[in-house]
Amino acid sequence: MPGTTPLLPVDRWLSPAGGLVYHLRALRHRPLWRAYSDRLAGWLQAWNPPCRELVLIGPSAGWTLPAAFLAGFGQVHVLEPDPLARRLLGRRFADAKLVFDRLDCLCDRDGPARLARAYPDAALLFANVLGQQVAGPVIADPGRLRRALAGQHWASCHDVLSAARAPHGALPDTAAGLDAAALAEHLWGGSGLEVCDHDTLGLGGAPGPLALWPLTPRAWHVIEWIVHAPAG
Repeated sequence: MPGTTPLLPVDRWLSPAGGLVYHLRALRHRPLWRAYSDRLAGWLQAWNPPCRELVLIGPSAGWTLPAAFLAGFGQVHVLEPDPLARRLLGRRFADAKLVFDRLDCLCDRDGPARLARAYPDAALLFANVLGQQVAGPVIADPGRLRRALAGQHWASCHDVLSAARAPHGALPDTAAGLDAAALAEHLWGGSGLEVCDHDTLGLGGAPGPLALWPLTPRAWHVIEWIVHAPAG
């Protein structure tokens, strides 16, 4: 049964997801991020798509990305609109073969199809960006996203839920059998806390593994990881 923990739409969640505020948070709170960063590194190492090129979509400055993963590709195309983030990313991953491109693949429903046409042989990594696209054209039709990218290797780490305090319930390995409301109730139920639903749970068509990311002591995010490989 659905729980009673109130869920907020992401457009009312006042926690900046990028820009200068996010970079300052990263510099201040990265010690809190260690467990999440290690979890993400493990996911990425296990992914290992058989592609020479990677397209990195919305990575900001890559504060949680492992350098070894990016260095494993012959070329990394970065789609990141924040000029400060691009500068920081270039400095932080100087050994990676980064190319900063300008394709906007999230502005309308046809964005994923444009992405697939522009980089047909590359692996695609949505780097914690799709969780910020709630009510946008891509997240509003996840089936269209999956169809557009069906012929490519792609993965996404994205916000599923977030709240202002650490959950008091144990985070399950996946949300199998749960919707967002039930997961929120399991984690924060009975606290009276409002929980932000990023509308991305099961974005890949099936539940993926979960991790907890304490962005700050007052901003706790549940992250889902999904991977797709082309049939055959």
